[in-house]
Order: sequence, then C-alpha cells, then structure tokens
Amino acid sequence: MSVEKAETPVYTPHIGESRQYWRDIILGVNDGLVSTYLLMIGVVAGGLVIGDVLLTGIAGALAGAVSMAAGEYLATKSQDEVLEAELALEREHLRDHRKQEVDQLRGFFSDMGIAEEDVGGVVDAFDRSDEAMLNVMAALEFGVVESERRSPYLAMLASGGLFLVGAMPSVVPFAVFDTTGTALVWASVLAMGSLFVVGAIKASVAKTGKFKSGLENLAIAGIGGVIAWGIGNAVGAILA
Repeated sequence: MSVEKAETPVYTPHIGESRQYWRDIILGVNDGLVSTYLLMIGVVAGGLVIGDVLLTGIAGALAGAVSMAAGEYLATKSQDEVLEAELALEREHLRDHRKQEVDQLRGFFSDMGIAEEDVGGVVDAFDRSDEAMLNVMAALEFGVVESERRSPYLAMLASGGLFLVGAMPSVVPFAVFDTTGTALVWASVLAMGSLFVVGAIKASVAKTGKFKSGLENLAIAGIGGVIAWGIGNAVGAILA
C-alpha cells in the first residue's frame, strides 16, 4: 500500500528590510489623512469660504509634513545616539568587566529556556569573540539588532512624505469644487476610503483581519470628525 507524502507547507517570507519603517509609514499616512480631514471639517463648520478653507488645508498639510519629518528625524537620531553611547559603554564593560558580562549573558540564555547543561557551551562560543559578545549583548540587553536599526533620513522621509500624501484626499476637493459643501462630501469619501485601505494594508502586513482594521481606522476618523464639526461650529458662532 502506497503512503502519500505529506505536502510541504508554503514558505511565507518575512517583510524584510522595510519592517522597521512600518511604524513611520502607517503613522505618517494615517496622521495626514485624519488630522487634515478633521482640520477641513472644523474650518468648514466654522463658516470659512472655500478659498480660505483651501489655504488652511494647504498650510496645514505642509506644516504637518514638516513637523512630522523634523520630529521623526530628531527622535530617531537621538535614539541612535543613545544606543551608540550604550554600545561604547558596553565595549568598556567587555574590556574591564568581562566576567560580569559573561555571567549576565549566561543569565539571559537561561531565562530564554536554554537547558542548563547547554548554556556554558553557548556562552563560551560567544566569549571567544569581542564582536560576537558585543552583538549578542546589544540584542539581548538593549533589544537592538544591527539590521533593524532605523536611518533618521529614511524615517524622516517616510513620516513627512506620507503625511503629505495622506493630506491630499482632504485638500484636493477644495481646489476642484466651488462650494464647501460639495468639496467636503468628496473629501469625506476620499479620506474615508483611503483610511479603510490603509487599515487593510496594515492588517495585511500584520497578518490580522483586514476588514476589522479598516473599520477601526474609519471609526477613529468618524468620532474625530463629529468632535471637529462641533468645535468648528461653536468657534464660528463665537467669532460671528
């Protein structure tokens, strides 16, 4: 009797080198979509004419993009500088306090579930190389692997550039249509559709429910839109 060979499961590759920038990607485009859409709702509710609404949207989109880019650059660069300082100190520890660092590494591996009889051999293998010791301590003590470190410049471009892209669905209709009502309807359709797509893309990468993630994005923007409209109306009434 023949025995059928079990089918080998399909190998699913990892995301790759873009993994560490997905935070910047999602934060940038989502923030551009939500914040600009809420800004447009607020100023329309406040009674601004379409030319003023468009100017406000363009200014908000540019200011938001610059702010996101600068903030992400400084935050990522500062984080990288802190890590470099920690690695420099770790090199000193490995040079002057080797036994303490080796004992610490042994503790890390024990906590990871490596059998006690195997820990010594694993630690000894790393202890034979200063570079290997530095790399493993960076990963286990600081949670950093060299391939996962983020470039401040790429983080800046991802956050700032995608903020600007995310702002466009809410701004462009006010450059196309003559009335704020019509423009706001189209801005709502485009912004909400884009938010759903971004949520679905995020879920696709994270291997979670696409529909649920898309609805979550819509719910956040919807609640924010109601609040923005109420505030815009109130401020418009006060200034009228």
